Amino acid sequence: MTTRRQFALAAASMLAAPAVLRAQGSNKIILGQSAAFTGPAAELGIQFHQGAKLWFDQVNAQGGVGGKTIEIKMLDDGYEPDRCAANTQKLIADDVHALFGYIGTPTSLAALPLLTKAQIPFIAPFTGAMGLREPFNRQVFHLRASYNDETALIVRQLTNLGLKKIAVFYQNDAYGKAGLDGVTLALGQQGLKPIATATVERNSVDVAAAVKTINAAAPDAVVQISAYKSCAAYIRAARRAGYGGTFYNVSFVGTQALADELGKDGAGVVVSQVMPSPYSPARPIAREFADAVKKAGGSAQANFSSMEGYLAAKVLTEGLRRAGSRIGSREGLIQGLEAIGSQSFGGFQVEFSGNDHVASHFVELSMLTGDGRVRT
Repeated sequence: MTTRRQFALAAASMLAAPAVLRAQGSNKIILGQSAAFTGPAAELGIQFHQGAKLWFDQVNAQGGVGGKTIEIKMLDDGYEPDRCAANTQKLIADDVHALFGYIGTPTSLAALPLLTKAQIPFIAPFTGAMGLREPFNRQVFHLRASYNDETALIVRQLTNLGLKKIAVFYQNDAYGKAGLDGVTLALGQQGLKPIATATVERNSVDVAAAVKTINAAAPDAVVQISAYKSCAAYIRAARRAGYGGTFYNVSFVGTQALADELGKDGAGVVVSQVMPSPYSPARPIAREFADAVKKAGGSAQANFSSMEGYLAAKVLTEGLRRAGSRIGSREGLIQGLEAIGSQSFGGFQVEFSGNDHVASHFVELSMLTGDGRVRT
């Protein structure tokens, strides 16, 4: 498997590369991606990038779109907002065509005022935060459902099972608070509220205080709103401390990365998903993706995060195709994406319009098994 060091070196080499301008007649579409390629959230950036590159490599091998090949200029932000803001300023200064596949809520929120001022499209951020969806921003296009969609399904599932004592373990930043808001909203609709809440700092696995606080409340279930390293640390510590309830996570956790972290300790952990399962051949997109992974060889793996990158790349490519003669302009890409309307991408329904840039509200639940796999 491609190592984090290799990704870090690749990202660093991009920093040294000369700016590629969108000059008239250029034969390339350069996308800018700031994401975690190192640190405790690195697998999210690595896997998303691998999935997207898998699709763009296929497109480029067939001559690109409108004679233009598509490349991703990747910069590592380590899942830290300040680094993401600096990366975004650099990508905008380098005149990339669009920003694509940013990983995380706090990082994406740091980029939002910069990209809005620069009027540059921001496509398929790996976040479900409402703060990036409301108010409507014409530059921003979301592929995935929101955290409100995910937490509503989780709460509905728990309460249908008669489990109403629900606690929330969340990352102490904009991402964690967005998830907490979603859980609180869904519980409130049933006259309930979280029985306990506790936090972990971003890029930290210091969960002892959170475990003590939440275990003391004896919840039926704990909804986790953090990344895979801290969630795995919490699950292990809570169980060691005697907790016997269930754990639910939203999709941002990084499902395969969480399964890899937990191993046999992952049995029974539930994760909500906003992408079609890459493990089930029921949908044509899953069969297509599995075939693409197999043919490409190398380090790419079929998992939910790489599937999201692959689908995001397909949707962006469709927007470029629909831009027609305006393929070289950012406005052309925006209009091309809006022109997609309602379309199925191998069984995954996407819908854009001039006043709605949220493509999907699809959510379903999956469960980790004790052998590192994911059951959907």
